Amino acid sequence: MDLNLKGKLALVSGSTAGIGLAIASTLAQEGARVIVNGRSQSSVDEVVAQLKADTGGDVLGFAGDLSTAAAADELARRYPAVEILVNNLGIFEPKPFEEIPDADWQRFFDVNVLSGVRLARLYLPAMKQANWGRIIFISSESGVQIPAEMIHYGVTKTAQLAVSRGLAEAVAGTGITVNSVLPGPTKSRGVGEFVETLAKADGKSFEAFEKEFFEKVRPTSLIKRFGSPQEIASLVAYIASPLASATTGASLRADGGVIKSAF
Repeated sequence: MDLNLKGKLALVSGSTAGIGLAIASTLAQEGARVIVNGRSQSSVDEVVAQLKADTGGDVLGFAGDLSTAAAADELARRYPAVEILVNNLGIFEPKPFEEIPDADWQRFFDVNVLSGVRLARLYLPAMKQANWGRIIFISSESGVQIPAEMIHYGVTKTAQLAVSRGLAEAVAGTGITVNSVLPGPTKSRGVGEFVETLAKADGKSFEAFEKEFFEKVRPTSLIKRFGSPQEIASLVAYIASPLASATTGASLRADGGVIKSAF
């Protein structure tokens, strides 16, 4: 299927690994011009070169911490005409609630929520002028079912859902759509390394740990396995396309059925 993305300028925050990298790669394969973002110049340069070689596409780069206003402003100055904004930048860390200090709450909000809010605010005027745009927040099933092991993370993912729906309401009647995508447990780089560490600590293989995880920690999963970044990227690429013009204000699940709801 041709997603009609040829020539569209897309920004994927936090895209040097994991879900973000898969999204950037998929958009580039579909003909979009893609801006890769990461904190270090070396990692951005490496991924840009990799994606150019793999996709033959027009891949650009921006190194900077987009949880800060200075980096976001510089990005918008350098690339003012972004048409597709994918707010993927995010962090997670399991920690007991009573051990989460104010500084962690603030850091999680700055990275997971405010980065996307700020970028949407910067790029929305040009999208309005063109009467076309796509803003996508990569949230999580944890935004619906708050995980007891990292409540601060879950709260930020819920906030993304609220921002996404509110922004969709604010641009009603335009050619701009705003949606959230809710991945379930996904074997991205960070999660994969985290799980491998836990498995080794328990003297188990990854496969054994995965089986136990979906029996005890996420028993409502219908696929009974970690999703892949590419499975998330495929949904994001469709939502980013002109073909998805009737889909807006939605929370779209790619959670493997973890959320136990038909709606």
